[in-house]
Amino acid sequence: MNSNENKMGRREFLQVGATLGAAAGLGVAVAAQESKTFGRAVPVVISSANGLRATEKAMHLIRAGTDTLDAAIAGVNIVEEDPNDITVGYGGLPNERGVVELDACVMHGPTYRAGAVGALQNIKTPSKVAKTIMDHTNHILLVGQGALDFAKMYGFKEENLLTDKARELWVRWKENLSPNDDWIGEDQRGFSRPTGTITCLALNEKGDLSGCTSTSGLAFKIPGRVGDSPLIGDGLYVDNDVGACGSTGRGEAVILSSGSRIVVENMRHGMSPEEAILDVLKRICRYTSETRWLHSPGKPKFDVNFYAINKKGDYAAAAIYKGSKFSVHDGLRNTHKDSGYLFEKA
Repeated sequence: MNSNENKMGRREFLQVGATLGAAAGLGVAVAAQESKTFGRAVPVVISSANGLRATEKAMHLIRAGTDTLDAAIAGVNIVEEDPNDITVGYGGLPNERGVVELDACVMHGPTYRAGAVGALQNIKTPSKVAKTIMDHTNHILLVGQGALDFAKMYGFKEENLLTDKARELWVRWKENLSPNDDWIGEDQRGFSRPTGTITCLALNEKGDLSGCTSTSGLAFKIPGRVGDSPLIGDGLYVDNDVGACGSTGRGEAVILSSGSRIVVENMRHGMSPEEAILDVLKRICRYTSETRWLHSPGKPKFDVNFYAINKKGDYAAAAIYKGSKFSVHDGLRNTHKDSGYLFEKA
């Protein structure tokens, strides 16, 4: 899935199909659409759209008997180490000072354990550091210098994560901050702030679930900013009795909704993965009230994407706006599928 935030400027959104009014009591109108809950395939691996190689790798490992968490992390590592993906790991876009800071978390369903890092610098694979925290400490989340010191203690090598491509995009952003500053850059119009993440969820034949989420966060963020990706219950949540969920998109909105945890709880109470996701997306739309974040009431200027799988192998992904895709290996083939959505955009 292209997990970039919506870049729609002043465009208006159009709804299609029948309007469902105050759906689920949340007061958000939703475009009618066919169900996009898929399954039931076991094993199955799902990921964001940038994770097609991740789902392939994870499925290969699961079939070889690898633990679901190790399989998911190995898939995510492919993207973390790819300098062409500017939203994750090496090559990720930096903060406003030109420093790449990475966030990641992992959660292991069978043991109900987790590990996470935030604002980690100089390490290509924050997901591996998060797993090391889970395996070797009684903590869940380490951040900043402490996370880096921990990683170095366990043999992770420091590297410069700022590629020329990412640096050039950062310079372009600096030059186009304001028409009234002292930088000389391109035309101010049309420059946007890319953002993105990878999440990967895996279910094996035994019914064991695990997940991993990793990101370089919001491009050109304030140094030290941490989004939803390393926060258990927000960017990722796994309950081995129920299912798993991960997220991409605007992290602050996911944090305020405790998004992934609520999706899993919705599935616990009988909702399909798609129903569970759409319910949380409606809440996010309803609770977004600041004018600067709205195109119109109930329709944010940003996008949020969730990806979910239940214990039976049913899976789905959905976003606020139509057009997103996700990656899935359903045991038969590895492919992209269309995500569900609340609204169409003009």
